[in-house]
Amino acid sequence: MFIGNFLWLIIAAVGIPGGMVTGYYARKVWATRKINSIESKLETTIAETKAKQKEILLEAQDKAIKIIEEAKRDEVQRRQELRHIQSRLEKRETIFDQKLLDLEKNQKRVADKASHIDNIRKEIETIKEQQMAKLERIAELTREEAKRVLLENTERRTKNEIMQRMKRVEEEGQEQIEVKAKNILALAMQRLASPVTAENSSSIVSIPSEDMKGRIIGKEGRNIKALENLTGVEIIIDETPDSIVISGFNAVRRQLAKRALEKLMADGRIHPARIEESVDLARKELALEMRKAGEDAAFEVGVAGLDPKLLQILGRLKFRTSYGQNVLRHSIEVALISGLLAEELKANVVECKKGGLLHDIGKAVDHEVQGTHMEIGYDILRRKFNMSEEIAYHTIAHHEDNVRTLEQAIVKTADAISGSRPGARKDTYEQYVQRLEELEGIAKGFPGIEKAFGIQAGRELRVFVTPEKVDDYKATELARNIADQIQQDLNYPGEIKVTLIREKRVIEYAR
Repeated sequence: MFIGNFLWLIIAAVGIPGGMVTGYYARKVWATRKINSIESKLETTIAETKAKQKEILLEAQDKAIKIIEEAKRDEVQRRQELRHIQSRLEKRETIFDQKLLDLEKNQKRVADKASHIDNIRKEIETIKEQQMAKLERIAELTREEAKRVLLENTERRTKNEIMQRMKRVEEEGQEQIEVKAKNILALAMQRLASPVTAENSSSIVSIPSEDMKGRIIGKEGRNIKALENLTGVEIIIDETPDSIVISGFNAVRRQLAKRALEKLMADGRIHPARIEESVDLARKELALEMRKAGEDAAFEVGVAGLDPKLLQILGRLKFRTSYGQNVLRHSIEVALISGLLAEELKANVVECKKGGLLHDIGKAVDHEVQGTHMEIGYDILRRKFNMSEEIAYHTIAHHEDNVRTLEQAIVKTADAISGSRPGARKDTYEQYVQRLEELEGIAKGFPGIEKAFGIQAGRELRVFVTPEKVDDYKATELARNIADQIQQDLNYPGEIKVTLIREKRVIEYAR
């Protein structure tokens, strides 16, 4: 057993190195064969590559030859085209040279003709001067003298004819203008339906019985004092039966006091606390009514886009009158008439309507704000509500002699129509005479005034001055001062025209 194992060890010791040697030589032989096989494949591949390279070179040579032949053909074709172009250029150059020669010949011919014409013109001028000199010697007049004589004779013959024709054309044009203007005004006026009776702002409140007067006065007059303080008016309780008079310059305040009194009398409870409640309630109702009146007026006229606050101010005119004419109705009439006139005259209808409706807006607050209603209205529209200058200036333009635009002239005309139509305004005889006397008295208060007359129903003041005391410059200044004084001292509808006359008469007697 031991010997057997030992033998196996010997065999293993001898067999392993032998196997390794044998494996080495076997692997070497196999590697050599593989290398030889790779080399043979490489040689084959190289040979194939060289063959393909030769084919590629042959193909490249063929393509190069074809390209060279095509280039030669193109070169030949281009040379032929160049020769053709060169031939055409040579022909054109020849033609151009010929035309240049012809042009030079024509220029020379024209220059010769111009020189010839200049010579002829000089000869004509010389002959003309010789003839004029002969005419001057024959007529014994120079050229300027003859021209002056001819013009004087012509002017003398045609002056009367021209003046007559101008006068005839002027008269015909004036007649046509007046006829057309009357037709347009009549058409606009007859299309407007408006009441002919004037309205009065009532300041009288009817009471159910004489006992109500004492209740309104209250203990020690506390009720009437509270009402007067809250409304800003004066309540006059006299011996007139069943009525109380409310006095105040502000028509809105009078209306507020009247409504508050009517509510108090209807309720029956009259004391300071209840008076305050009634005045507050009447003030709210009056504000709503004024707002609605402004909206209704704008809707009736067809003016949209006005500020609600401006409509509120416009509605105040419902309680404002001017010589018996309700100012809100007057503004509506002016807006409607302005729109009709603008349609006939192809003017801006929207501007005329809006300007006519708002032209007296200053009268709504003229008792509360200092200044004329024109200035107040302009400030309200231009500065407070940022309206355009064209619309705002209508508040001033309807009292100016020289208007700026056609639309302003239309609104001014419509204002005159509405104020002067029959039944629009009324005045008592005593008030009328008093206004004329005050008008004339203002003018006579200035130095240098000889006479003053109020005419045209108080719409014009005609003033005569003493020429020795007032020269032309002072006359202009005096007319302006009189107009300013009238504007400050008097309240009047529309406008008053001041005409100042300075006339110097010299009288001598032949005995």
